[in-house]
Amino acid sequence: MSAILAALSSDPNLLRCELHRLTQQVVLRPDAHTNALGVGSYAQEEVLLRRLAPGTDVTLDDLGPPHESEAVLFHAGRLPPGRSPEENTQPFRARHWLFAHQEPLPDFAPLRAPLLARVPEHLQRQVRGATDSEVLFALFLTRLRDSGRTDDPRLEPAVAGRLLRDTVREVEAALVEAGQVRTPPLNLVATNGGVLLATRCGESPMYYTRLEGSAECAHCGVDANTPETQPAVGAHRRRRTVVVASHVTRTQGWVELSQGTTLVVGTDLQVQHLPPA
Repeated sequence: MSAILAALSSDPNLLRCELHRLTQQVVLRPDAHTNALGVGSYAQEEVLLRRLAPGTDVTLDDLGPPHESEAVLFHAGRLPPGRSPEENTQPFRARHWLFAHQEPLPDFAPLRAPLLARVPEHLQRQVRGATDSEVLFALFLTRLRDSGRTDDPRLEPAVAGRLLRDTVREVEAALVEAGQVRTPPLNLVATNGGVLLATRCGESPMYYTRLEGSAECAHCGVDANTPETQPAVGAHRRRRTVVVASHVTRTQGWVELSQGTTLVVGTDLQVQHLPPA
């Protein structure tokens, strides 16, 4: 059982604070046998990936980037014996995009080559691992490329969300054609630092919440006694963050995505739901 957590914040300086606010609300490691933990974030024009040691008791503070970042994407999963963590640990990265997929697809091996055949050669070369998830990412990147929006900083959240949703539909159709009738596990999350996308397809739930500003922050030591003249007080009041998580300790304060729905969020932190196509 794999886990995903992603966040998009209005203030890149306070992303670590926002993650800290989720303490005791999310589960980062639902499977004790998890051996592939990765986190991606942004540092200005750089996209950074970190692999976390499998034996660590990972916390939300461990996910916080050591730099300013608008977004973070974490994935914890289990790789079978012999599969390289260097090439197969999620999230995957391509240019400014980070991507994660929850749960492996059943009986995917016969579909790998046919689906990759739909991907341009230069994107095929970027698929270095053996996971089905990286193939799904390549299909999404193909749709971005075909639309001419891969590196567009003005990419509208709804447009990006439809491309992710269409990727799910493409894979679903391929699975049905191969004789699979059960709804496949296709919970996908993607971000380019400016938009956050999450699609729920399958039995595993996916949740989101919106964190509003507050003048108090345990992580920064800002509390009711901090003078209003301190810049940190105003910054913490203005902050807003949308968080997506696959595993929460309680559903209060979280909204579960309905089956087939795609969540899209842009820099204005407004949440939109795209219905199934």
